Amino acid sequence: MIMHKYMKTLLAAGVVAAAGLSAAEARDLTVVGFGGAVQDAFREAYFTPYAKEKGITVLEDTTNGGLAKQKAMVEAGNVTWDVMQMEDDEVTMACEQGLLEDMDWSTRAHADEIDPSQFKDCAVGALSWANILTYDAGKLTDGPKNWADFWNVEKWPGKRGLRKTAKLTMEVALMADGVAPADVYKVIATKEGQDRAFAKLDELKPHIQWWESGAQPQEWLSSGDVVMTSAYNGRVDTAQKEGKNFSIIWDGQINSVEFWAVMKGTPNLDQSIAFVEFLMSKDPQVTFANAIAYGVSNVKAMEALPADRLAKLPSAPDNLKNAVRFNSEFWIDHGEELAERFASWVAQ
Repeated sequence: MIMHKYMKTLLAAGVVAAAGLSAAEARDLTVVGFGGAVQDAFREAYFTPYAKEKGITVLEDTTNGGLAKQKAMVEAGNVTWDVMQMEDDEVTMACEQGLLEDMDWSTRAHADEIDPSQFKDCAVGALSWANILTYDAGKLTDGPKNWADFWNVEKWPGKRGLRKTAKLTMEVALMADGVAPADVYKVIATKEGQDRAFAKLDELKPHIQWWESGAQPQEWLSSGDVVMTSAYNGRVDTAQKEGKNFSIIWDGQINSVEFWAVMKGTPNLDQSIAFVEFLMSKDPQVTFANAIAYGVSNVKAMEALPADRLAKLPSAPDNLKNAVRFNSEFWIDHGEELAERFASWVAQ
């Protein structure tokens, strides 16, 4: 079995640590993302150029989200992650729980070039993305046009891929049931609206194949395991570049921002800050947006992109016409209870 080069480096670092050096001396800067195509783009735009410029090693790890591992590290005083890619609601909760360095990124290098809406307590914008509907146009010549079509198993028989979380799935169910994108969070905020979302999901449940990592929807479309799926737009764009005939339906996209944050108690604090400042700069963000179809936080970087590339980003005006803006405050307030209800429902 061939060992992944990053795992080799991680193991080597572990050997050094075992030799009796301190954690700060023993390990290199470790950056954590969600893997797959977005991590490939991070590597091209950020990790490799920064490592080369500074003459250091940048280690990588991946996560599917959640705060359990971060909490365990901070409570144990054994922080082995440094800089993290995090979802909007989770970065807010992690900051409130003391799991992140309370940095005011609006005072750091390149901050004057960052869209002001991309600053949060403890975090700065990494990318904007969309949860969209996609299908293989080579297999479906008359494919679905919206989430209501996604539920039409008579016209399009076969499995549907949906993310195995209440978040991003209940919103889709409500749109499929006729709720306008602008009204989704008004409806879902009520008990009746939540019941409505689960009732709609009941209709489709026998046909759902649940995905947990962002790479799975594209793999399942390619293999024919699903006939259509929700997915992250950037990953679909990458599949298109690789020759896949996957269509993106922007109608009903759920648009959100992810952030960069620094783990509380990292022994690499100064290096982590310097790295995030590099991530905030224009040129690497241009490279990133050209590598994968996600929006970026640096305004000058967005302005530098050609029109045909901008049109592929979820933040393009035409793509936002019928979009749902992800409401992180709702999920902070209701996420735990709805996650429990969703897990119980899936298991039934």
